[in-house]
Amino acid sequence: MIETQSERTTSTWPRLGLDDWAATQTTLQRWTQIVGKTRLAFAPMENHWWQVVLYVTDRGLTTSPIPYDDGRTFDVSFDFIDHKLITQTSDGDVRLLPLVPQSVADFYAEYVSMLRSLGIEVKIRPVPMEMPDTLRFTEDRTNASYDPDAVHRFWQVLVHADRVLKEFRARFIGKSSPSHFWWGGFDLACTRFSGRPAPRYAGVIPNCPDYVMLEGYSHECISAGFWPGNSGGPVTEPSFYAYSYPEPPGYDAAPMRPEGAYYHQVMREWVLPYEAVRTSADPSRAVLEFLQSTYAAGADRANWDRKALERPADWTPPPSAARHVNKTTTN
Repeated sequence: MIETQSERTTSTWPRLGLDDWAATQTTLQRWTQIVGKTRLAFAPMENHWWQVVLYVTDRGLTTSPIPYDDGRTFDVSFDFIDHKLITQTSDGDVRLLPLVPQSVADFYAEYVSMLRSLGIEVKIRPVPMEMPDTLRFTEDRTNASYDPDAVHRFWQVLVHADRVLKEFRARFIGKSSPSHFWWGGFDLACTRFSGRPAPRYAGVIPNCPDYVMLEGYSHECISAGFWPGNSGGPVTEPSFYAYSYPEPPGYDAAPMRPEGAYYHQVMREWVLPYEAVRTSADPSRAVLEFLQSTYAAGADRANWDRKALERPADWTPPPSAARHVNKTTTN
């Protein structure tokens, strides 16, 4: 599907069907895992593995600064406008790799070589996580697609989703993750916590050690975000999602907004198709309604102390804080 010039601006919520870029998504997810595992190799451990994520930028995705054992830092960024992978260090060195159709194995080799040219030696487990396919990155010559227009549209969606998630996060004063991108699940998420421990996680995630999920779900949470879907999975269309862990009774039947949201029995998550958001009169408001209603339903049914965890409805920032009027705010 060819996008128009107007769809290349970030003011527009672009079209993004899984069929448009399934092969590219499969390849790109593996590339982001290679970069994400680099952060995993060096960054100090944080709660719920927050130290391994990527962040949305005004050009793509980034690791943010990663500490290296010689006192330097470096970061690795995907530029989805000029389609380059950029690595830069705290002492001023910069290296670029073009993002072009190439196999995962070739990308991996060039990436490791690029880091080595900067004096950075990294050892990662070169196997995909959270995927049934365990073909090693070093041997993967099957996945080799890169459609720059589709990747650009995907990044545009992430920009919109990140902006709305940040607005939603600002209403919560309890423990909350940033809006961040998980390269394992290939989704953008923001998670709120009640402050109480959760029951031991008993789910099974493909090719993911139990200790990863035990740390991730050590405390009660309500999480929401955006996921582009995947081929062969239970959700094959780009969607916003939300879930509560543990799931309180009645959560699956609670009334949700906006129209079009539904509960997915296999995923045990609330889902709002991206196309319903994109074609709505006010996409940002639609997403905020979804985030707020799914959170409120979970928090109320799980008896969260919402008064202590949320900003009052009539709260306003101090006069010195820069603030613009946002018409998408909902209660």
